[in-house]
This record gives sequence, structure tokens and C-alpha cells, in this order.
Amino acid sequence: MVRTFLLAMLGGGALALAGCGSSGGGPFSPIEQGSLAGARIGGPFTLTDQDGRKRSWSDFEGSYRLVYFGYSYCPDVCPVDLQRIAQGYAAFEKQAPDRAAKVQPIFITLDPERDTPEVLKNYVSAFHPRLVGLTGTPDEIAAVAKSFVVVYMKDTPKGSTDYLVSHSRTPYLFGPDGAPIALVPVDDPATPNKDEGTAAEITRVLDRWVK
Repeated sequence: MVRTFLLAMLGGGALALAGCGSSGGGPFSPIEQGSLAGARIGGPFTLTDQDGRKRSWSDFEGSYRLVYFGYSYCPDVCPVDLQRIAQGYAAFEKQAPDRAAKVQPIFITLDPERDTPEVLKNYVSAFHPRLVGLTGTPDEIAAVAKSFVVVYMKDTPKGSTDYLVSHSRTPYLFGPDGAPIALVPVDDPATPNKDEGTAAEITRVLDRWVK
């Protein structure tokens, strides 16, 4: 059911799904990079950044936007994805500094109850100085997740009083006008012998689409 919903929203594209801290679930069949053109992903929002300031989607107008949804308490998947995104972006900065300056990396939490601005400030600073972290009320985050076609839910392991957040892994690249361009590759936990989301691959995607 979830796959059918996502495919319908993307007009036949595919999203990578994985649960942080889970052993199963990987991306669906990859799509051609750039085929997100015309997909119904994204839209206006106002959230709070790691410095406590209100930030809107329109604030980033004129910049390419590299957007990743996750949460800081994720024990495995999110930090690995963010590290590779940051490494790929940093390599692109060295390769093409003028074009890299046009890209704004953005991390949007799916766990607003724990990811306060203070928590996000420490978290995003560990990956890249330009990474903006965004949080909000549970209702605000739910609305943004729906707009960006992100599926997530709390998951409390048996015998634990704490919870994980299972969510779709959806690193998106948006253009300066806010329209979606491409999915950014991430590694598939279901294929341990194949590394799909290397930093070099992320650099390649940025080099291909950022003009």
C-alpha cells in the first residue's frame, strides 16, 4: 500500500524506504536521475532552524536545495546517509566552488519531540557548516512530510521505553525555483555487497544537475 501511494505521488518514480535501527527494507528499483521533473514533491512551509529562527521554503529561493529527512536519535541509517551527503557535497565544493555555493543542504527532522533547535544545532554541525537543520511542532512536521511525500512512524521495540522512527529515505535535489530535479542516491541495507550511495556518487549527481 505504501509503495503504491508513493509511486502514484511521484508519477511512477521510486523512493528508498528504510527503518532506522531495523534490519530490513531497502530502496525500490532506482529511477533515472532527473526524472523527478514534474513530480508533486515539496511546497511552502515555515519551520524553525537550529538557531531558533523561523525559516520558510521561500527563504531558499534561488538556491538548489539538497533535502534529507531523518532524526538525530537514529542509531545507524541517518548519520551514515548524512555523512555521505556531506562528504559528497564537500567534494563538490572543492571541484566546483562557484556552483557548490548555489546549493543549500537541508536536514528536516521527523522527530520534533526530541529534536529541539538546541539538539539540531549540535547534530548538524557535526556534518557540514552549511547544513541547515529544521524542526517544528508535530503538526508542522507532519504537514511538511506529507508535502514532500515522506512516510514515517514511531516504532517502540519490545521491552524498550524509548522509540525509533521508521521513515522513508528520500534525499531530494530541488532546483532554484523549488521544483524537484532528482533523487540523491543512498545505500541499500538489503544489498551489503553493493554500495549505491557513495560520496563520489553524490558528487556526480550534484555535478550533473547543478548549473
